[in-house]
Amino acid sequence: MSGALLDTGVVIAHDEAAALALPGTAAISVITLGELGAGVLLAARKAVAQARARRLAAVRAAFAPLPVDEGVAERYGEILVVARSQRRTVKATDLLIIATAAATGRELYTLDAAQARLARAAGIVTTGP
Repeated sequence: MSGALLDTGVVIAHDEAAALALPGTAAISVITLGELGAGVLLAARKAVAQARARRLAAVRAAFAPLPVDEGVAERYGEILVVARSQRRTVKATDLLIIATAAATGRELYTLDAAQARLARAAGIVTTGP
């Protein structure tokens, strides 16, 4: 195991993430930056958009995100097969984050029970529900 990968939900959560006993060091996927950026753009109120933009800036400053590369793409395909064989419907972003954890040998930290079940079904060590 070469460290931890935080799912987007862990990055944005407050009380729930504290309950996970997060590691001292961790990484994020570049997909998390995309999801946080979408949150800024989708905010209905200016104050919410500003708060989300501050969080995005803080996350950018705190992490060097892991890219989606060939290794992640290969694992994405494998995990998609697991999901389809179990008739699961999964968001592409969740698949990419799981694949990033798998390709980099990291433990996935998530608050999403469905994502955790899929990751475990694919053989990825996962902390979460």
